[in-house]
Amino acid sequence: MRPRTPGRAPDVSTAWTDDGSADHRFRVVPAAYVFLRRRVGDGPGEVLLQLREGTGFMDGHWAAGAAGHVEAGESVVAAAVREAREELGIAIDPRDLRPVTAMHRGQPGGPALEQRIDVFFEAYRWTGDPRRAEAAKAADLRWFAADGLPEPVVPHELRVLRALAAGDVPRLMVEGF
Repeated sequence: MRPRTPGRAPDVSTAWTDDGSADHRFRVVPAAYVFLRRRVGDGPGEVLLQLREGTGFMDGHWAAGAAGHVEAGESVVAAAVREAREELGIAIDPRDLRPVTAMHRGQPGGPALEQRIDVFFEAYRWTGDPRRAEAAKAADLRWFAADGLPEPVVPHELRVLRALAAGDVPRLMVEGF
């Protein structure tokens, strides 16, 4: 960061940039995932999934209705709310986001920059009707029975979805190590 001039507000455009102090350590990329859920009968209910398209990552796979990287200066909760608005055109009150699990994910033998911390949320309440608000990035958007998921689902998300359907989600999951 640039040195701050006394009596002057910090320059927010550079406040969250890399100051080089962590060059001896690896960097972890944080992301937020939002599973919209609805109750149906006594079973595990339904979950809204999008079919990825045109993203360059796992295209052709079903994935969380909304997900994305946390931006500089943003909390993981704010990222979840923003992604739901951007990708599904809905508003979620942060109090309606229930943390499900966190996943530390990496590629065996892969670059340190490819380590991820994924925070998964579920929500049963929101305002608006979910829709493909970023149609260039999703070919379809559908509700599925939580215990009757389509194929293929993004593998690390599938682990979380299966645990949700079984009602046994660990607080922390590790994938790829």
